[in-house]
Amino acid sequence: MDAKERIARRVALEVEEGTLVNLGIGLPSLVANYLPADVHVYFQAENGVIGLGARPPEGMEDRDLTDAGGGFVTAVPGAASIDSAMSFGLIRGGHLDMTVLGGLQVDERGYLANWMVPGKMVPGMGGAMDLVQGARKVVVAMVHAAKGSPKIVPECTLPLTAMRRVSLIVTEMCVIEPTEAGLVLRELAEGVSVEDVRAVTSAALILEGEPKVMPLA
Repeated sequence: MDAKERIARRVALEVEEGTLVNLGIGLPSLVANYLPADVHVYFQAENGVIGLGARPPEGMEDRDLTDAGGGFVTAVPGAASIDSAMSFGLIRGGHLDMTVLGGLQVDERGYLANWMVPGKMVPGMGGAMDLVQGARKVVVAMVHAAKGSPKIVPECTLPLTAMRRVSLIVTEMCVIEPTEAGLVLRELAEGVSVEDVRAVTSAALILEGEPKVMPLA
């Protein structure tokens, strides 16, 4: 199992029955593939779809049915297409139960930077700012380090997405909960030690007892 699959499988366990959930572009979109069969939710995309399903089998793609990143998806029974105004009204109005977003950095305050690297061309922030501010629960799904450089840092050096603490950070190595006191190490992937995590994390980590073993869907 590669790192992205491990992350997506762990995040899938955070998705609760009967909720409205937004999956970000890239790694977060994989979460739909690992949702437990007995959990029924509606996945929402900023481009105006409620009721996204997993990626279709090869050859069954519909160019008119994509997520916000242009990736092919399916639609579950009862799905609906809406315009962008209503889509962002749901997000900004606090009606979204949960969002899963990728990350470039998260700092000790739990602040996320995920939309721009200085000096590189980007299309814009997209819906990231609205999602971090508007969703009731914000889960960051990202690989723990980038080419050996820590992504969980004392303070973000990249532009912040929003001035709000995220709810949870899930990497291939561990699960971290940002709190008022700092970053609490809650779970460790099988075969990963606290020392392993600290070796690739520049932010301070808080231990509240022995971290649990990270479960996977």
